[in-house]
Amino acid sequence: MFKDFVSCAVDGPAGTLHTLRGGRGAPLLLLHGHPQTHAMWHAVADELAQVFTVVLMDLRGYGDSVRVAADAGHHAYSKRAMALDAIAVMRHHGFAQFHVLAHDRGARVAHRLAADHPDVVQRLMLLDVAPTLGMYANTSDAFARAYWHWFFLIQPSPLPEALIDSDPVRYIRSVMGKRHAGLAAFAPAALAEYERCAQIPGTGLSICEDYRASATVDLEHDRADVAAGLKLLQPLRVLWAQHGAVGQCFDVMRLWRERASNVSGESVPCGHYIAEEAPELVLAQALEFFNN
Repeated sequence: MFKDFVSCAVDGPAGTLHTLRGGRGAPLLLLHGHPQTHAMWHAVADELAQVFTVVLMDLRGYGDSVRVAADAGHHAYSKRAMALDAIAVMRHHGFAQFHVLAHDRGARVAHRLAADHPDVVQRLMLLDVAPTLGMYANTSDAFARAYWHWFFLIQPSPLPEALIDSDPVRYIRSVMGKRHAGLAAFAPAALAEYERCAQIPGTGLSICEDYRASATVDLEHDRADVAAGLKLLQPLRVLWAQHGAVGQCFDVMRLWRERASNVSGESVPCGHYIAEEAPELVLAQALEFFNN
């Protein structure tokens, strides 16, 4: 995977961030979701690098990036803090402005990044996600059953992380294998990477803090934006899975139109892991959107 990319450790605000860079052209940052790493982009990164300078990073707490100590207010894993990691990574690589393609948790970072730094993010494409505030406010029985991990991971420390750390590979396979396409959706090398990184000490705590932040401090930041009437101004493209809970449980476009002024999107015929289940579709959409 990523044979034409160069690995680079970047000093972030809270520690070392693992990144890869490849290609030439306009800068494009790729952000992964839970419980994955930058490896989730393996099926699209090489092709994107024919057109863009592609930068991949492992979010703090994931992959080979720093595991940051928890704090009482969960600020260390707020999407605002993680957005600053992305800024540091792209500045290290020489880019003051860039596009963003992001999935799942990475898409929540990308949303906050675009909101806090509108002069930095030029265009963003988000995969299988609706705004955090809207999803919590409209949670249903069907969503809670499908996304049980949302409510498991936010429980007080140390129970959730202790259970994850007792068998992290089983956690990875349970969360990822019960979606639409099962574990068959993942290339063996990518799945092995997710499993390896899940066993790095501190990962269970980091995952939980990521979700605890989304249920607390991230909601505070989102509510402040709504109260101030702030919306994303950048062009936003959203793709959600036909066979995923986000599209089945929420009016995705309505929720994004509440938070963004220039948004388009559509349902796509696959499950949650869009970049791995339908890479050709992601490539076509990304090339059209980011080259517009």
